[in-house]
Amino acid sequence: MTLQLRQICLVARQLEPVIEDLTTILGINRCFVDPGVGAFGLENTLMPIGRNFLEVVAPIEENTAGGRYLDRRQGDGGYMVITQADTHESQSTIRANALENDVRIAHETVRDDWHLIQFHPGDLKAAFFEVETDSHNDFYGHWNPVGGLGWEDTVKQDVTVDYKAVELQGPDPVGLAELWGNVAGLPITRTGEILSMDLNNVQIRFVEEADGRGPGLGGLDIEVADRDHIISAAKRRGCTVDGDTVMICGVRWKLLDTQ
Repeated sequence: MTLQLRQICLVARQLEPVIEDLTTILGINRCFVDPGVGAFGLENTLMPIGRNFLEVVAPIEENTAGGRYLDRRQGDGGYMVITQADTHESQSTIRANALENDVRIAHETVRDDWHLIQFHPGDLKAAFFEVETDSHNDFYGHWNPVGGLGWEDTVKQDVTVDYKAVELQGPDPVGLAELWGNVAGLPITRTGEILSMDLNNVQIRFVEEADGRGPGLGGLDIEVADRDHIISAAKRRGCTVDGDTVMICGVRWKLLDTQ
């Protein structure tokens, strides 16, 4: 079974200021707006990071799931870990794993050859976990949430290159790791104090919550080609900078220089 991180979704009170922060600081471009999220009382914008994507959603109606998540986590922050499975069979195995571990399906859509499943963030004790599959299953190309193809010429990697890791936090990182490993059907490894699960292209780390914001998607590691640009732009935008970490949209972005 192979899972590729294809997209990270953040949630914000206001969309446009966060998109301005992300594009200016990370040196990335907008590539797609999905009007379909309006059915969930949200608006969104997507941006490519390498051959994968960053999405921000913001509520435009009262009493939305996104709005409740903002309240629970006390502001903007990480929202969804969105993956692509190598086969429909792999996706079906993960679906069965989730139900066996009492993780509910929050949303499921089958549209022609495109099948997506979102697993409930409350049951997963950190964030939504989404698994998609389609007839292409091209980890570096076709991706339905950005309209399939047509986004390629918006990729910009002279500042930010790609995702390297996702950090999920909670009061019990061991239990959190075991739960996500059981659902994904992937092994959990320990290196010193660090518990992690490897996807095809990134590591998911499970850490103890220490920022007072409760369980959630607290951090992202990114490979960068121009650290100085990111740090200086973050300071100009009024974002907190702490060594190799900048805070954007309530998420810790750790900068890892490209090799």
